[in-house]
Amino acid sequence: MDDDSVISDSQSSVSVTAQHHAPLLTLPHGDAVHDLIKTSFLRGLGPLGPKTQVLSVQRNACSTAVSQARLHSFHLYAKAVAKLRHANANVKYAWYATRGHTDVNDIVSHGFAHAHGPRLLLSPDDAPLQSVKECVVGGDGVRHALLCRVILGRSEIVDVEGDTEQCCPTCDDYDSGVDSFSAPTKYIIWSNNMNTHVLPAYVVSFRLPSSQGIDEKSEEEPLTPSSPWMPFPTLISVLSKVMAPSDVALISNFYKDKKENKISRHELIQRVRRIAGDKLLIAVIKSYRQNKKPSFLQIRSKNGRMAWQQG
Repeated sequence: MDDDSVISDSQSSVSVTAQHHAPLLTLPHGDAVHDLIKTSFLRGLGPLGPKTQVLSVQRNACSTAVSQARLHSFHLYAKAVAKLRHANANVKYAWYATRGHTDVNDIVSHGFAHAHGPRLLLSPDDAPLQSVKECVVGGDGVRHALLCRVILGRSEIVDVEGDTEQCCPTCDDYDSGVDSFSAPTKYIIWSNNMNTHVLPAYVVSFRLPSSQGIDEKSEEEPLTPSSPWMPFPTLISVLSKVMAPSDVALISNFYKDKKENKISRHELIQRVRRIAGDKLLIAVIKSYRQNKKPSFLQIRSKNGRMAWQQG
């Protein structure tokens, strides 16, 4: 499904009149866009396709002022990259594995950069299987995959399996990464481009038969620090050993705002995730739950930023 073959951003067979405040619009069965996305999704799963139940296809309505601005920004960046890369912005569709319904809402409302580390990994639109395997399954057995529009520009080969600290292109000649030029299975978008070069367009909700051997990642597991798995004072104390004092002070101030009811717990969690990153927070929380003291080796990278490694 090439980018040129898909509907314009304003096109939809669903009336927005009664739902103009909803960020997502459900496309009905029989709708051309619904059937195109469903067919492409199931075909890309290979033998697993006929056994997969697609429950719904929803479109990002871009109905708020912020989402409209984000859409406009995406088009501007596509034009800018095209100008830089000899009239080829290389805009594709790609799949992203979500961590559940809450993650979908967060991404549609706030974008990707709030909690996804130095790079974003997506699967080509004709090869969704890897993203399907990474989708977190909810208590009702439902998973959600995002179909996004992605500005790839000029890509370079990136070793996504190796232990690398790469967090940006190797030079200004490149905009993104792929694991293969001939048959890519992963697109790599760097952190500085997550909210400008990736636009969530559709959500496919689906259910897989439990006997397919795909590793289950449950929403009930502490994959993200979105539940009170450890007291915040303890978390801050541990983070103070591995993070810059200015970042810890900022987290402490947010925690103080929460105690004074100036922000909600959800807002506090999201802000902490933006500062510390999920990878570090998950390691700390898992160590706490296992009644082990986390041991970290501090590493200072070439650009002067503090990195970390679990010992």
